[in-house]
Amino acid sequence: MPAYLFANVEVTDAAGYEQYTQRVSATIEAYGGRYVVRGGATDVLEGDWMPRRLVILEFADMTHLNAWYRSPEYKPLIDLRQRTAKSTLVSVEGVCSS
Repeated sequence: MPAYLFANVEVTDAAGYEQYTQRVSATIEAYGGRYVVRGGATDVLEGDWMPRRLVILEFADMTHLNAWYRSPEYKPLIDLRQRTAKSTLVSVEGVCSS
């Protein structure tokens, strides 16, 4: 079952965050992940959530998502992201019914 990572990111250091964005894609791809959404305009239809930069990643399953997130390749990038942005990350399994 596919798994998704939703990240809401408020960049606080654009130059530092650029280093993160230049390096993170290779780690995502190495664990079979792909971008579904990366930035772009948002429109809040209900509620009071005001997303900043919204990123959605898709992985084959939660095992792959967690392996990426906890990987030695991504660990230094977590530290870099946390120094250069405020972010909230949530993982969720995708359930499809057809």
